[in-house]
Amino acid sequence: MVGPVRPQFVLFGSSIVQFSYGWEGWGAALADIYARKADIVVRGYGGWNSRNALQILHQVFPKDASVQPSLVIVYFGGNDSMLPPSGAPSAYVPLDEYKRNMTIIGQHLKCLSKETRVIFLSVPPVNEEMIHEFYGDDTGRTNEGCRKYSEACLGVAQEIGIMSIDLYNAIQRKEDWLKTCFLDGIHLSAQGSEIVKNEILNVLQEKEPLLFWKTMASEFVGITPFDSENNPRIL
Repeated sequence: MVGPVRPQFVLFGSSIVQFSYGWEGWGAALADIYARKADIVVRGYGGWNSRNALQILHQVFPKDASVQPSLVIVYFGGNDSMLPPSGAPSAYVPLDEYKRNMTIIGQHLKCLSKETRVIFLSVPPVNEEMIHEFYGDDTGRTNEGCRKYSEACLGVAQEIGIMSIDLYNAIQRKEDWLKTCFLDGIHLSAQGSEIVKNEILNVLQEKEPLLFWKTMASEFVGITPFDSENNPRIL
């Protein structure tokens, strides 16, 4: 641990999280915005589903850790929604099990400390035509499946009293979302990530203003007059 200890924001999820520092991703954007204010910690695992997340939940988020995160942003569900191809292994998790898994994840994170806040990101839409171009026809990932798991995620968050972001509808509010928001029909482009970043910041500003970047103190301000922090004349 490099000191002094800053608030930790942990991004926990599948490839939407793992790749969030590439291609002008939303994780990198948050790290830039929160520089000198909070540490953005990535715990992303491409290809994983909510069932896999439960296997390592207590290792990534031990209840007895000396420092607990101030915020955990969770994304699982896209892989869970993939209907299994005939005769092939799949990351598919039935909807009822997905709800149970997300409930366990959310309740565990809520119990880490009184200060820990949690945001669930729901399943974003996909560009099915682009998916077929990149991966073929038998992926099992559809917009209808994304919608069902998105709604389930939002419902779980409401039931257990944590914040959530409806990415399924947020991305589709962009007029040209099918053409601009994806790299391969699934993973987010810079423009798709911009939507995710903005949605997170909007939720924090409205519901957890003490975790919104403009209200958080910057580290070591005032040591030198040449510090650019809070000084727009110095770059």
